[in-house]
Amino acid sequence: MALNFPNQARSYDTTRQRVRFWAHDSALEISFFVEAGALMKIDPDSDNAEAALLQVFDDGRERIHEVATAVYSRGRGFTYTLTASDF
Repeated sequence: MALNFPNQARSYDTTRQRVRFWAHDSALEISFFVEAGALMKIDPDSDNAEAALLQVFDDGRERIHEVATAVYSRGRGFTYTLTASDF
């Protein structure tokens, strides 16, 4: 089954400066994190504040999901961190 993103929820991890979101592969829930550096690569004019990074995530959600799907297809696990080099 293909990876899908039925849950639009996301949250910001202040300690690690990354946004967390979830996907599903059949009944399995997969956790993804997008580092702040990756989000800044998507929108270099954004600042590094939580609200700004969440907005970049929301605006770039389709691209982020595409990258997450590509990373997931390389090896199936339960947690992935997307970095700037993935974009």
